[in-house]
Amino acid sequence: MQASPQILETSAEWGPDDVADSTRWTYVLSPDEIDEIDAALGHALERSEDVLAIGRKDFPLPTVRQKLATIESELIDGRGFALLRGVPRHKYSQTEMEMIYWGIGMHLGDPWPQNQYGHVLGDVTDQGVRGHDHNSRGNEIGAVAFPYHSDGSDLVGLLCLQKAQRGGISTVANAVAIHNDLVRQSPELAAALYQPQPFDFRNAEPPGGRPWYEMPVFTQCDHRLFVRYIRPYILASQRHAEAPRIDDVAEAAMQRLDAMTSESQYNVFMDLQPGDMQFVNNYHVLHARTAYQDDHESGQVRHLKRLWLATDSLEKRPPHFQRDLSSHWEHKRTVSRLTVD
Repeated sequence: MQASPQILETSAEWGPDDVADSTRWTYVLSPDEIDEIDAALGHALERSEDVLAIGRKDFPLPTVRQKLATIESELIDGRGFALLRGVPRHKYSQTEMEMIYWGIGMHLGDPWPQNQYGHVLGDVTDQGVRGHDHNSRGNEIGAVAFPYHSDGSDLVGLLCLQKAQRGGISTVANAVAIHNDLVRQSPELAAALYQPQPFDFRNAEPPGGRPWYEMPVFTQCDHRLFVRYIRPYILASQRHAEAPRIDDVAEAAMQRLDAMTSESQYNVFMDLQPGDMQFVNNYHVLHARTAYQDDHESGQVRHLKRLWLATDSLEKRPPHFQRDLSSHWEHKRTVSRLTVD
């Protein structure tokens, strides 16, 4: 077991006073920038309505990309999250909004498959799945609150297409500050989370592969912190008799981590409006959402699109955070195309 975990990346260790003013992490598009995005959309659609046929050069953003470069720097070396606001949702169809989101996302990274179906542009909406189903994935589960977790990529983005009738607030927690406070207060618990923990594959393992995998919650690579934490998947791994058991110290550490994610000093809540795009550094920020209620009769149905992105800004990653281009998830790059009434 790692005896002495270190304090890492204090520049990303924000507190309540650093994030209380939402204008510090909200990037509002100017009218000229919105016009530039509209022109890029037209340029892309002249080539294809299929986002998979569109590359970065097909969605030119000579001015907006400077704002995106600032956001990227903030994601990698700063707060770890940002909100991009200003795209007029009412002006565009869902297909056009998806193209805009795809084009903006590609200026931050390369789209990364999110599941065994190869979805590089996913849907986050109630798909009639519940968390007790071991085949379920977070983007399919509706209504209930979802706990703080990280996803399987460098960056993760959400585009709000529609809001719920009530609730469904997006929230992030500062994993860097939580890690560092855990090191300061209970280093033995922090050290336990540097040890490999079992995760359930949710029946999305490679053909013939074992249905669970192992990786640490915390990893240090040079001076950087990398976090992978999906508590429901860790707990679900225990259904497999051959999976390693969660030891008492690791269980205590995860319970402590869960409690810390709910403390206000580590949180930021965002009531995403239609057209808003949230981007987070998956290694520095955990994300969650509050419970919500849809109303299909009025059309108030929570619907977001999701991107997982591989960034060029990270020079080094631990081996278990490397993107596996030979993965069965990479073999078929597709787009999830749900429409919600």
